Amino acid sequence: MGERAQLPLSLVEAAVGVVLVLAVASGFALGVASPGSSAAQLDAYADDTATVLAAEPPRHGGTTRLAEVARSEAGFERERAALDRRVDRILPDNLMYRVETPHGAVGYPVPAGAPVGERSVATGYGRVTVRVWYA
Repeated sequence: MGERAQLPLSLVEAAVGVVLVLAVASGFALGVASPGSSAAQLDAYADDTATVLAAEPPRHGGTTRLAEVARSEAGFERERAALDRRVDRILPDNLMYRVETPHGAVGYPVPAGAPVGERSVATGYGRVTVRVWYA
């Protein structure tokens, strides 16, 4: 049998060590998320919430749930609590929200200076705006 060439064990250990050090260094250099990503994520949450509400059938009248709450002040008052509960169930627990209709709003006051995601939906009775931010 012929002899086979083998790498010395210390050379293999050194190569593994270099790869490990480079992996840790690249994790520090590249692992930090960019500051603009949270605003984009908030916009996505607002868009998803508005899309879900715009696609849901109304509980009493109108073409969609959003049209129902934008249709009249009486309709908004009747559906206020249900809309608040529904938005609370749609969004993750770490988000706060405000849904504004032509006849009122549900949710929390928007804090000054906080990054906010926003999506507006036109209904036949006016615009409904969904705003979300991190708690």
